[in-house]
Amino acid sequence: MIGALHERLVHRSRVHRLAGAIADLLPDKASVLDVGSGDGALAQRLFELRPDVRIQGVDVLVREDTQFPVRVFDGRNIPDPDNSVDVVLLVDVLHHTDDPVVLLQEAKRVARRVVVIKDHCRDGLLAGPTLRLMDWVGNAHHGVALPYNYWPRSRWLATFRDLKLDVEEWRSRLGLYSPPAGWVFDRSLHFLARLSARSGH
Repeated sequence: MIGALHERLVHRSRVHRLAGAIADLLPDKASVLDVGSGDGALAQRLFELRPDVRIQGVDVLVREDTQFPVRVFDGRNIPDPDNSVDVVLLVDVLHHTDDPVVLLQEAKRVARRVVVIKDHCRDGLLAGPTLRLMDWVGNAHHGVALPYNYWPRSRWLATFRDLKLDVEEWRSRLGLYSPPAGWVFDRSLHFLARLSARSGH
């Protein structure tokens, strides 16, 4: 019931707003691997906004209702060769892993140009409980693993430095939710980053 309500009232609008923000970060005519692509709605919307890019998806749980071709993978090892796509896209994926560093290393290995990440920052009043609530409402009914592995911004930036992923752009005001929900669920709980994957290859 809660999951269906979320899909109807929140999911579609959020996908459209997020896709608009991500579309601006993709290089021209890029090949994009969407890791953890879910129902494929985001990839489909990106293709509508950026018909010049080529998008494929991989996910641990391939849903029957995917709107885009999605291959299965084990959640740790991306089944693609080194430097095989221009962009690796990780949208709300890393906090579902036990160790985000493993998948970040894989993303850098596969990406020729950039890694684009949308995830959360556990900073601010009641950030942890708020993020856990959002995660549960949006994902529990799909059977998605929920380790609630949220990092503060300082840890994200330190990890990117350690992996030699240079931050080209960082956005923390994404406006994914309309008021009044945005007052609670936007804040600085989300970030969108474009990282150069070329450094240290």
